[in-house]
Amino acid sequence: MKAAVVRAFGRPLAIEDLPAPRPGPGEVLLKVQTSGVCHTDLHAADGDWPVQPALPFIPGHEGVGVVAALGSGVKGLREGDLAGVPWLHDACGHCEYCNAGWETLCEAQHNTGYSVNGAFAEYVIANAAYAAPLPAGVDALSIAPILCAGVTTYKGIRETETRPGEWIAIYGVGGLGHVAIQYAKAMGLHVVAFDIAADKLALARECGADLALDATASDAVARTLQATGGGAHGVLVTAVSLPAFEQALAVVRRRGTISLVGLPPGHFPTPVFDVVLKRITLRGSIVGTRRDLAEALAFAAEGKVRTRVHAARLEDVNVVLSNLKAGKVDGRVVFDLR
Repeated sequence: MKAAVVRAFGRPLAIEDLPAPRPGPGEVLLKVQTSGVCHTDLHAADGDWPVQPALPFIPGHEGVGVVAALGSGVKGLREGDLAGVPWLHDACGHCEYCNAGWETLCEAQHNTGYSVNGAFAEYVIANAAYAAPLPAGVDALSIAPILCAGVTTYKGIRETETRPGEWIAIYGVGGLGHVAIQYAKAMGLHVVAFDIAADKLALARECGADLALDATASDAVARTLQATGGGAHGVLVTAVSLPAFEQALAVVRRRGTISLVGLPPGHFPTPVFDVVLKRITLRGSIVGTRRDLAEALAFAAEGKVRTRVHAARLEDVNVVLSNLKAGKVDGRVVFDLR
C-alpha cells in the first residue's frame, strides 16, 4: 500500500510502498477513501509535543474508508460498510474515566496517527469498538474533518455550557473554527468570531457568525462587550495563539466559561483577581467521546454543518503540511485516495 511515513522528526514525510496491515481480534481493516489533515499531524511529524510518537509512523486521524476485512470477534461492522477512523483509537474500557463515559481521559488510550499508524495511507487498522459507522452515501471528502475538527469543536462548545440564545466567542477561524461557528449556530447560539486575517473573517461571516472581528483591533474587546451585553457567555479558543488565550479572559462575561482547545507552546498569564471575583471557569477540552462523535456526525449528515475542504493528493503531503504551518489553509485539506 502507498503511505506517507514519518521517519525523522522535522523532516519531509516519505511516500513509501508498504505491506497492507492485517486486522487482529476486535479490529477492522479499512480501505481509505479520504483522510483529513489536522494541526496535530504537524505536531506529530515535528515531534514537538512532550510525548513523541515512536518512529517510524504514519500520521492521520480523520480517515474515511470502506471495511475491507474483519478481525475475529468484531461486532457492529461488516465488510463493505463505510466507517470513520477518529483520533481515539482505543481506551482501556475499565478505568474510572472509561467507566464514567470519559474515555478521552483514559491514561491507557491509543491515538490514531500518533501511537498507532494512521490514515495517511491506502489502508488503516481501526478498533471496531471505536470506529465510527457512517451512513451510506455521505460525502467522504466533507465528512472526514468531522472525525476530529468537528467533534473537537462540538465538544468544546458543549463544555462552555452555553444555552440557546446566548453568546459564544470563537477564536480562530481555521479548520476547527469555521466548523465551530456552524455548530454553534445549529445549537441556537449567537456567535462573535475572532481572527487576524481578512479572508478568515470573511469565512466566519459566510459560516454564519453574527459578528466577525479582527482580534488585534484596538476596539475588539469593547465591541464584543457592547454587542453581547456585557461579554460572551462562553468562549471557545481554537487558535494556536497565546494572545487569543489572554484576550478570551477579557471578552467573557461574569460567570462565563472559557473552553480551551488550541495547543500553542508556552504559558499565558491568568488574572487571578478577575477569575475569582467574576467566577470565570477555565476548562480544557480534548476531542470528544464516541457519543460526542456520533452527535457531531449527525449534525453534519443532516447538512447543518458543512466543512470547507480542499482535496489534495497524498503525494503532496509535504506541501500541504507546509501550507498548514504557514497558516495558508482556508478550511480543511483532505487527501483523496480514491
